[in-house]
Parts: sequence; structure tokens; C-alpha cells
Amino acid sequence: MQLTGAEIVIRCLQEEKVEFVFGYPGGSVLYIYDELFKQDQFKHILVRHEQAAVHAADAYSRSSQKVGVCMVTSGPGVTNAVTGIATAYMDSIPLVVITGQVPTAYIGQDAFQEADTVGITRPCVKHNFLVKDVKDLAITLKKAFYLAKTGRPGPVLVDIPKDITTHKCDFHYPKSITMRSYNPVVKGHSGQIKKAVQLLLEAKRPMIYSGGGVILSDAADKLTKLTRMLGFPITQTLMGLGAYPATDRHFLGMLGMHGTYEANMAMQHCDVLLAIGARFDDRVIGNTAHFGQVPRKIIHIDIDPSSISKRVKVDVPIVGNVPDVLDEIIKLLEAADGKPDAKGLAAWWKQIDEWRGKNSLQYKQGTDLIMPQYVIEKLYEVTGGDAFVTSDVGQHQMWAAQYYKFDKPRRWINSGGLGTMGFGLPAAMGVRFANPKATVACVTGEASIQMCIQELSTCKQYRLPIKIVNLNNRYLGMVRQWQQMFHGNRYSESYVDALPDFVKLAEAYGHVGIRVERPADVEGALKEAFGKHKNELVFLDFLTDQTANVFPMIAAGKGLSEMILAEDL
Repeated sequence: MQLTGAEIVIRCLQEEKVEFVFGYPGGSVLYIYDELFKQDQFKHILVRHEQAAVHAADAYSRSSQKVGVCMVTSGPGVTNAVTGIATAYMDSIPLVVITGQVPTAYIGQDAFQEADTVGITRPCVKHNFLVKDVKDLAITLKKAFYLAKTGRPGPVLVDIPKDITTHKCDFHYPKSITMRSYNPVVKGHSGQIKKAVQLLLEAKRPMIYSGGGVILSDAADKLTKLTRMLGFPITQTLMGLGAYPATDRHFLGMLGMHGTYEANMAMQHCDVLLAIGARFDDRVIGNTAHFGQVPRKIIHIDIDPSSISKRVKVDVPIVGNVPDVLDEIIKLLEAADGKPDAKGLAAWWKQIDEWRGKNSLQYKQGTDLIMPQYVIEKLYEVTGGDAFVTSDVGQHQMWAAQYYKFDKPRRWINSGGLGTMGFGLPAAMGVRFANPKATVACVTGEASIQMCIQELSTCKQYRLPIKIVNLNNRYLGMVRQWQQMFHGNRYSESYVDALPDFVKLAEAYGHVGIRVERPADVEGALKEAFGKHKNELVFLDFLTDQTANVFPMIAAGKGLSEMILAEDL
């Protein structure tokens, strides 16, 4: 039986057991949408902007173990989606993005709603395809799903000209696929793993540093087992939070630009560093020259060989799938004659506890102004630490990472690498679709939320009971903080004037709005939102202290131990 290209797209998605496609229709994908209308094996979620379609599919993937799928039309549909695609690419999120294209005969002729999708997206996808023959469509989609979820994950784009969706051919969807030019390494080199184990056993000041790769590869349980077996301190990146329980004593908090004092000091002064699924980026270790001042042995485990020794030269590189490599390390440790240096470890923990005594996340909550940190702490208490938390980008993102203790992986959903404002609300939608019974909170600010605020309409259409926690300080908070600290208090274009009444705006979209202006009302408002209004979307507008800053902080170009603490100002 022959099928049209549009029918083939739908059949391929069904074969992949896709649950949801987030998208927005347009001229070049109308035949696909027509076939979508005729089936009921998966559901289409109509967003209000293509950027939100990609963010929602992205968060659907982050909060599950599945490949997110989105579909947009040609031209502006694609260009609107680019921000979402780049966001997923920077954080290595597996997505399949289906885009419409003008008919093949029109490509290159500046046709209506034409854009060079392959060219535009090449720098921000793992791979992209332009389908020129309907016979290649099924196998191309198979390749897209395979590429997206294997090796280092990432978004893969399939651009389909409109005429291809009307052409017919025999349909065959392969059960498996191999690609001669793509064969990611899974098993780590046994010799390198043995070297790593020997270094770990000899360490006197060890440190474990884990990133988003642990979560993406579902290796959190193995990381936890290894850390407890060794008794070592552990720190995690912004993207790695939740892979090891934040309430456990071994966890020193997040490291980096806004990491805890103890995490950054331990990272800087360790003698053996075990880096797992992390990439030593600029927000984590700051100045590489400063980091290199202290001699240490570095073991680096990553699926992507290009990430190893990219910014920091390592001593024991191990290319492989994180859970497979951790399995091998655990087996060798269990079989080893020796144990970690107990005396050295005790002295190291004593030093770490001294650093902990700084209490670098302390703040003062008075009776007049709401401190944003206090809101996050109360959010943690009211939700029992068991919510899925999405965030936008800025001060509120850092406070959420610092004060909400994530004990489980895939609960903290934020844009780390690209730092995309507007991510939080559509991400919360994707999380809720992936986890239909979960408590979902979106921590945002009054500037970020307005970038994709039209998705309140999508939330109403699909009855998504998300709780929006808006830390409203009437400023572009992180911009204002940098202007205060490094630009002589010249607040150039960082004050947000003419803000909407968020309560009325939420109500206009058919939701519940609550404004909170006093510290004494914070806990009650949160309990009302998560209790009385459990089954409704609630927009909580917290008017917070405009002068609150995120501490600790490492200035650009400075090193890990060169932190600015609140007490220093």
C-alpha cells in the first residue's frame, strides 16, 4: 500500500510511540495536519508561538526519558522556533523538530514563507535533513530519532517541502538503523577506568563534580551509590542538580558563579577531581588559568570526546556512556583490596565543614519587604520538596537552584547553556504533559514571564494546573545586579516600567491570580495555590525586595575562590 508523505510522517510518529506533538500549523505543513486530524494515537498540543512549541517539547523530554517532538511551518515558523532549538542544543536535549518547507521547485526562489532552514539551524542542531524524495522520508525520520537520543543527545531537524507531503510511495519503517558515519562509544576504556580507580583510592582531598550528562543518561542511582561508597564530597552544576540528593550531607551545593562557598573552595583545592557528564564551562570554573594554579589530577567521564580537555586539560580521559563507566568503576572498587584514605578524608571533611561555617547562602528576612530567597524556601516547604520546578533566566533562576533542594533527577527544568528568557512557562506545560499527576511550579520574574506569556492561553485550553511563582522586583534583576556591582550604579534600561497587573492578566486568561506584598502572607498564599486551587493555574505575583542580589558571586574573569559574599558588601 502506498502512502502520501503526510501519511508517512504520521505513521512514523506512531511507530516511535510518540505521545504528544507540540506545534503550530501553517501553509507548508497543512497536508500533515490534515492527516494528524484523522488519527488518535497521539495528541497535538496547539501552542501560541513556535518558540513555546520547542520549549514545551524540550521540557517534556527533560522531565521524562523520551524524545520530545515539535512541528512548525516554514519561514517565520522556523525562525520563531530557532531560539527553542538553540536552547535544547546547548543543554543536549533529545528533540525531533519537523519543519515545513516551500515546494522543492520553489526552493531558492524567495518564495512566500521560504527560509533556508538547513542553513539557519545548522549551528544549533545535532544534525538536520532536507527531504528531497518521498522515498527517503521514513528512513530520515528513523535516523532523526536515533541521532537525537544516542551518544550526546541533541535536537535533530527534518525539513520537509510541501510537495513531498503529497507524493506517494511504499511505506516501510525500519525497526533498527545503523549509520556508517555515526557510531558513538558506549563502553569506557578499561585501562583508563583502572587508572581512575587507583587515583580515587589514593586521594586525600577528593571531589566529585557532576553535570547534566548524569541526568540525561539516567545515571543518578549509580552516581549516588558511588559517592556513598567512597564517602567523598560532591558538587553539581546547574544542569546536574537532583542527580545526587541535595539533602544529603555529602552534597556541598551547586558550584560556580553563584555556587556555595564550600563547593567552590573544595573544587579549587581538591587533589583528585572526578568529573562526570560535565564540561568545565565558564559559569562553573570561571578563569581556567586560576583553576589551573592548584595541581590536581582530573578524571573526566563523558560520552562526547570533544568535551574532554576542551577548556581544562585532564589526566585520565574516559569516553563512554556515563552509567556504563560508573558500573565498571563500582565493580573495581568493590573488588579492590584497598579503601579510600580514611585519615586524609577525615581531615578534608574537617576543612570542608569550616568552609560550610561561612553559611554563604544566608540572608535576612524582615517584616516589611519580601526577600525572594524566602519565597523559594517556602515553596520548598509547601511542596514537600517534591515538585517539578521550571524556571526562566536571571536572579530567580539562581535562587531556585540555591534554595530548592532537589533530591531527585529530572525535577529541575531550566535553560542552562543558552540562558533563554521565556523558557519557564512553556517548559512547565511540557513537564505537565509528561507527568500528568505531578505538582509543577514555574519560578519566574516579571520580565521573563512576559516573553511567552501568551502560553497562558494554551494552559487554559488544556486545563494545565501550573503554579507560576513570579518574583516581581520591577527590574531586569540580574542586569541590575551587574550594573550595581560593576557599572557604577548606572541602571541603564534595567527598570521595567509600565508592568501589567498580573492578577488581572491571569484572570483575563481564565486563571486565578494572587498578589502577595507582605512576608507574613507568603506561606499562606502558597498553601492556597497548592491546596484550595490545586486543580487550577495560579499566578502568584510576589512583590519582592528590589535590592536583593544573588550571592555568592564570582565576577567575570575571576577564579573559583575569588567569590564575593553578601557579608563583603
